[in-house]
Amino acid sequence: MKIFSMPKSEPKSIQELMKRAEALAGLTLSDVAETARVKVPVNFKREKGWTGQLIELCLGASAGSKTQQDFANLGIELKTIPIDKHGRPLETTYVCYAPLTNIAGIEWQTSSVKNKIQQVLWVPIDGRREVAPRDRCIATPFLWSPDVSQDEQLRSDWEELMEMIALGQIENITARHGQYLQLRPKAANGNVLTEAVGKDGQMIHTRPRGFYLRKEFTGKILQAFFKDEEG
Repeated sequence: MKIFSMPKSEPKSIQELMKRAEALAGLTLSDVAETARVKVPVNFKREKGWTGQLIELCLGASAGSKTQQDFANLGIELKTIPIDKHGRPLETTYVCYAPLTNIAGIEWQTSSVKNKIQQVLWVPIDGRREVAPRDRCIATPFLWSPDVSQDEQLRSDWEELMEMIALGQIENITARHGQYLQLRPKAANGNVLTEAVGKDGQMIHTRPRGFYLRKEFTGKILQAFFKDEEG
């Protein structure tokens, strides 16, 4: 039986973080939850963020500002990603909230999206619905940064979406906009509203939006890693 011990502090180096992450590979959520002394939910419908919070706890992530990376001292963001039996992502990956007002002067290089995904620790986890949450296995975590072409496309998507927000076209943005990055409503329920710029420059109330990485994009990231691992 593989033994995993809970960390007492934040990782001081990337090597220390990766050592902790690699120790999770092959364990079930039940194994990890038992060590963390928490109970695995029967289903994740009401506790969608539970898995991510568990992995954060087990890796010693700081519970600081959500605008920072999970491991701000290392410049690394943690992302758990549910996969099917072929290693393909089962859902899009949330990045961060999108600013809908006071966006003049925001550029890609200093944006929250760029900050969040410049270096990501991916933790793939079996997400098949037919497998009980407690029995879902953690695959091999890995560190990733966008290459030049990926960064360029992400920047292009971000600039297109931010321009539409600035021009008051927030209500015209659909999940079809953006090749790698998309903008979708992000709120606990449909009653939550926030301010945004309307088509005539006036302030309107709309649902908060979040930036998400498309499954097609994260699928390529996973495919490249698993291929390298097999090789």
